[in-house]
Amino acid sequence: MALVEHPYHPIVYVRGYAMTQGEIDDTVATPYMGFNLGATKIRQDWRGQVRRHVFESALVRLMKDHGYQDNYGAGTERSGPISARSVIIYRYYEPADSDLGEGDTPTIPQAAQGLHKLLLGLREQVCGDDIQARAAFRVYLVAHSMGGLVCRCFLQNPNVGSSESKALVDKVYTYATPHNGIEMAGINVPTFLKLWDIDNFNRENIAGFLGLPGNPERVDSLNGTFDPDRFFCLVGTNPKDYEVARGLSSKLAGEMSDGLVRIENATVRGAPRAFAYRSHSGAYGIVNSEEGYQNLGRFLFGDLRVDGVLEVEALPLPPTVQAAVDEGKTVKASYYFEATVAPRGALQYKLTERRKETHSAILRRFDELFAPDSGEELDNPRSPYLFSLFLDTRKITRGRTVVFSAELAVSTTDYTIDGRLFLDTHIPGEYLFRDTVTVRATQDGDQWNVRYVLTDARWGENRGRDVAQDDRGGFIPLSSPKGFRAKLRLNYRPWA
Repeated sequence: MALVEHPYHPIVYVRGYAMTQGEIDDTVATPYMGFNLGATKIRQDWRGQVRRHVFESALVRLMKDHGYQDNYGAGTERSGPISARSVIIYRYYEPADSDLGEGDTPTIPQAAQGLHKLLLGLREQVCGDDIQARAAFRVYLVAHSMGGLVCRCFLQNPNVGSSESKALVDKVYTYATPHNGIEMAGINVPTFLKLWDIDNFNRENIAGFLGLPGNPERVDSLNGTFDPDRFFCLVGTNPKDYEVARGLSSKLAGEMSDGLVRIENATVRGAPRAFAYRSHSGAYGIVNSEEGYQNLGRFLFGDLRVDGVLEVEALPLPPTVQAAVDEGKTVKASYYFEATVAPRGALQYKLTERRKETHSAILRRFDELFAPDSGEELDNPRSPYLFSLFLDTRKITRGRTVVFSAELAVSTTDYTIDGRLFLDTHIPGEYLFRDTVTVRATQDGDQWNVRYVLTDARWGENRGRDVAQDDRGGFIPLSSPKGFRAKLRLNYRPWA
């Protein structure tokens, strides 16, 4: 039977929502349901410039780079043995097709139950009666949009699937999934909007098919049913290129979205996530993107995770605002934290990009940053989590050193003094801190020797200096002449 060798497990792709009968028929009429869609254009940056870049599709790249293959043959899905390095397209919309099905669109729980059956059958095809292979067998679920809710329903709802089939899932990767529902013009999709199953994205209904107890305000929790560390969320931040409904969806979803899903609703609580200047779908969509594929490959097959946390120590005030504080006036401020990260050699993509220009920067109030009782969880920590990177040391082409760069910036939204907006000497675009940190990490046994260079002043190819140390371990000190001070903590841990 087929060799099962971690980390190369079967990948099951679960496509997103098809609204009308015509859209259902169109997607069923294609073998790969969108996972094979490529692109030839990328937005060079948030300003909207376009550069030619051929992205063959996630499916083709998995075949080229990692030796995967599809499970089709002789005009249908293979029923006999298949390789563990197989990509399976879960065709849950087929029963709703006008020609191949009965025209009945499955509910999310029905689609999730079908996923349960698919995984058990897939184990038989890959492993047969090989006891060792069956023990090592796992699958990766990769989903776009509503497909991520189908995966979560399967994993979380106790009345769907079985503990046996759920235990086969090793990792989950979602593109632009509305994990906390969909909002248009600030209003969650209502329960009564049942046309074309749009009410699938109502939070009350989501809580129901996920099996979440009570009446939660948010439905983005895995509720202890799956390890959030093994659940990755890729978030789109470009609403402008989402052309569905002639751009009406983009307008109603607003700037802090991918044109359909709001940024704040596109992640699972406690799960690693990355941000890409991509729309929900289309020519500049998130599935057919280099950013999506690079994160996918590293999350599924990489061997190193690096988390970056910024511990802020001092946030300076402009002299006139500081004078107001000295006079006893009440000053309030909020701050943007921007982080854009790319590995060495990347020219056409970033692994994550959080910028205020794309309305995806981390926003914190002064009292959130310095309140002593603030939490340290991933979603709302006292010290902002800037990024979670998944890297593959097997991709190193020179030596044993992992290299990546992080463009970091800190600025303020505005200041209020005694409740009034301070505008007298406000300078638009002024930063408290801005620099690019090049990080070089070399493994030495169980430890990582880390050096860094601040490349606004020095060339990034320099060897740099050792990280500083305190009682909590190593950190990269960051400061500016204005008085900003912070520690960038990098936590390295094996990933498998």
